[in-house]
Amino acid sequence: MDHQRVPVKTRRRYTSSRRDEQARQTRAAIVDAAQLLLLRDGFAVTTVAAIAAAAEVSVETIYKTFGGKPGMVRAICERGLAGEGPIPAETRSDELQSREIDPRVIIRGWGRLATEVSPLVAPILLLLRAAAATDPDMRRLQSELDDRRLTRMLSNAGALAAAGHLRDGVDVDHAAEVMWTSAPLSSTSCSSSSVDGRSSGTARFSPTR
Repeated sequence: MDHQRVPVKTRRRYTSSRRDEQARQTRAAIVDAAQLLLLRDGFAVTTVAAIAAAAEVSVETIYKTFGGKPGMVRAICERGLAGEGPIPAETRSDELQSREIDPRVIIRGWGRLATEVSPLVAPILLLLRAAAATDPDMRRLQSELDDRRLTRMLSNAGALAAAGHLRDGVDVDHAAEVMWTSAPLSSTSCSSSSVDGRSSGTARFSPTR
């Protein structure tokens, strides 16, 4: 009896694994098609139907998976922010902070990650900024992504401060602002001068070691 149950369980695991892989491939095909058409034709002109046709899926599948064009833009941004390779850039950043004690090495590492990620995500952020001027859903997405990025900058700055790596007179908020301005990834402006309109004062941010 036990021998008869084993094949059933194995077959179910195989079916589930194959289904998950098919779903992953379908999602990737939609994101690829959306990125191509959105960057080529613009947000307003590109339709969900056109993306569905390019990805060879139904319109229903796109709405079920992403909820519409803003959801696809979010997915494109998230893929770009993950960087290249199997390990997401954010994970690599966290691992760098956990193992490295020299703040200069950490900051150089962040610079390399920003250099890797920026070309991948900047084009879609520029599209997002343009679309947000007239589309409320894209405006909300823009605000969400900027808030998430600022939260990340505050976390990084807090880690530097906790390790004693900030110079006297530089607090976490100011360090986060400098990080914001140093990496051109804001969807509000890919070359934003500050978080809240203040000048960056980058020179004051130099690490203590």
